[in-house]
Amino acid sequence: MNRLKIYRACLAGALLVSILMMGFYVRWYVRTQIPDVVRVGVGDEQTLDLGLKEVSVRVVERKRVIPGGIPIGIYLETEGVYVVGTGEVEAADGLNYEPAYQIVQAGDYILAVNGRQIHDKDELIDCVQANKSEIMILKLLRNGQVIKVRVHAVETKEEDFKLGVWVKDDIQGIGTLTYLTEDMRFGALGHGITDTDTGELLEASGGSLYDTNILEIIKGEKGTPGEISGMITYSERHIRGMINSNTAAGIFGVTDQRTRSELEAEPVEVSFKQEIYRGPAYIRSAVSGELKNYQIRIQEIRLNEDDVNKGMIFQVTDPELLELTGGVIQGMSGSPILQNGKLIGAVTHVFVNDPTRGYGIFAETMLSAEE
Repeated sequence: MNRLKIYRACLAGALLVSILMMGFYVRWYVRTQIPDVVRVGVGDEQTLDLGLKEVSVRVVERKRVIPGGIPIGIYLETEGVYVVGTGEVEAADGLNYEPAYQIVQAGDYILAVNGRQIHDKDELIDCVQANKSEIMILKLLRNGQVIKVRVHAVETKEEDFKLGVWVKDDIQGIGTLTYLTEDMRFGALGHGITDTDTGELLEASGGSLYDTNILEIIKGEKGTPGEISGMITYSERHIRGMINSNTAAGIFGVTDQRTRSELEAEPVEVSFKQEIYRGPAYIRSAVSGELKNYQIRIQEIRLNEDDVNKGMIFQVTDPELLELTGGVIQGMSGSPILQNGKLIGAVTHVFVNDPTRGYGIFAETMLSAEE
């Protein structure tokens, strides 16, 4: 009899666990696989068998863009200088001090010192040396708010003065142009430019696109992402456009007619994310030196993924691209993804343990971020 009771209790427990697991699965499915908002083109009819969730359907004009794929040199100007962190300073008396501790924080932007605007690290150093150990008023940008703090520098054995603040200013790198509109506006990268130390999205005051030449392809391997090694030509006559904003969905701005002629492509429609399906697609890239399409396969679509840069998962299947790069490598971020002749998204990240697989952002998300 006791055995029968134990058996029934085990069955009841197993049933309860199964119901809970099913509940979690349904909740996950509704949240990630069914969109909160569905955009449809004017005149289009969409039949969505959602059942478990109400979806807002918005009628919007279907956009057309020119797919990119060419490498670009990126120079991003930050607001003031960006604070990476603070640390101790060995003073002239032989003791260690941390003058900026709990006053200046990682992620802050130093905009001015005693009313003098700061544009780069050299200007900050000049201000600190000029003020010596006197109290300084720093104007900071912190979490979107401007604040002022008081701090004083420490004199070192070398008879100079330090705040104990690690900073960096402008950012440079290589990425890929995703699309170009008829009025010469561009979207690129598919993800924001963040600080490598803090992971925070950088506040941009402006920036430029420059000509770049690919010098070497470092092939990706399991556990070691590959990369594009190139040379960016920083001169006025090699400027290709201006960066207006740095967002979580990419960088945006205006480019020139030379870029338009280099793309050699006609405008294509931008797919709404509910139109994308698992199956064959293409990455458009000039990683080989020639702008061409490479075969991939869309494996997973996440319509409501919290991370906008991971709306889809794909795998590179093209033998030529696998031979050249091993799959997805750094510098390919922003490479447009096309399916059925429409732009559906852009490459954002690679799977470190499997360079043949990567994440993509929806093109619809990029254009919404630009607006």
